[in-house]
Amino acid sequence: MEIIIGLLIIAVGAFCQSSCYVPINKIKSWSWESYWIVQGVFAWLALPLLGALLAVPEGNSLWQLFAKSPESTLLTIFFGMLWGIGGLTFGLSMRYLGVALGQSIALGTCAGLGTILGPVALNMLYPGQDMLSALTASVIIGVVVTLAGIAVIGVAGSMKSATLTDEEKKTAVKDFNFGKGIIVALVCGLMSACFAIGLAVGGEIRCEGSDPMFETLPATFLVTLGGFVTNAVYCFAQNSRNKTWGDYRKGGVWLNNLVFCLLAGALWYSQFFGLSLGKGFLAGSPALLAFAWCILMALNVVFSNLWGIILKEWAGCSKKTMVTLAIGIVILVVSTFLPQIL
Repeated sequence: MEIIIGLLIIAVGAFCQSSCYVPINKIKSWSWESYWIVQGVFAWLALPLLGALLAVPEGNSLWQLFAKSPESTLLTIFFGMLWGIGGLTFGLSMRYLGVALGQSIALGTCAGLGTILGPVALNMLYPGQDMLSALTASVIIGVVVTLAGIAVIGVAGSMKSATLTDEEKKTAVKDFNFGKGIIVALVCGLMSACFAIGLAVGGEIRCEGSDPMFETLPATFLVTLGGFVTNAVYCFAQNSRNKTWGDYRKGGVWLNNLVFCLLAGALWYSQFFGLSLGKGFLAGSPALLAFAWCILMALNVVFSNLWGIILKEWAGCSKKTMVTLAIGIVILVVSTFLPQIL
């Protein structure tokens, strides 16, 4: 029963994350770089900090916790900065491909690489701890099946691109560009996997007596902190290049934009808050615990494609394309339970 509860919590977080781009469509009169960094203040700084504080028992300090493991803290922030590049290209992948296809390619790549590269990175940093033992046959099979599901959805996206006219593509996704979008999404997936590596490296950053459901949240904060730095440098540079500093002085839209940036940031952060809570219920299944990252990303893809259908990003596609998409989604759902079944 606990495993079911854990998976349901992760699924709720995945649904929230997959919905995070919807509020952004309600933001008015701001350029991409302006609203991206403002929602990032909530998604990568404020909310992760509040989450991390939940993992600190009374009488302890978050900053003292970080000071106890300075090497792990700095490494976790470093991988967060690398993940920040993935965060930037994540927004661009949906700009060029839409919510459904953009998240499918980016998060699918992230799912497989994140699951595998976390233990690999730990094994390189701490060779005596046999971290590769977490990559059991069932976990590897689950990753392969997940990537197969992503590949099928990618085929559906290619079929969509080939059959729709340029006008139909622009109707669904304003800046649709399949070639550029695929490249950006693959780069995004590769760099976004650094989030999982950061969480793995920061695994020892936890307080004695902390609730197991919250204990990974301090490392999550360090990763998102590093990501915020990368995104802030890029977005402020774009503000200067595009002369969009004036966005922040548009008083008439501030309340509207702040509300929707907060909502987008909260929905985005929910995935990692849910991942931490869910893993607290998966302790009885080492395979699912090792596969939890891949489960989260796979469910993100499933829900993002459901949003894509709701937002009519697949409107006008042939029945064959929609069947292919459905097959890919079913494969991803099945992959979520494979490590427990095998």
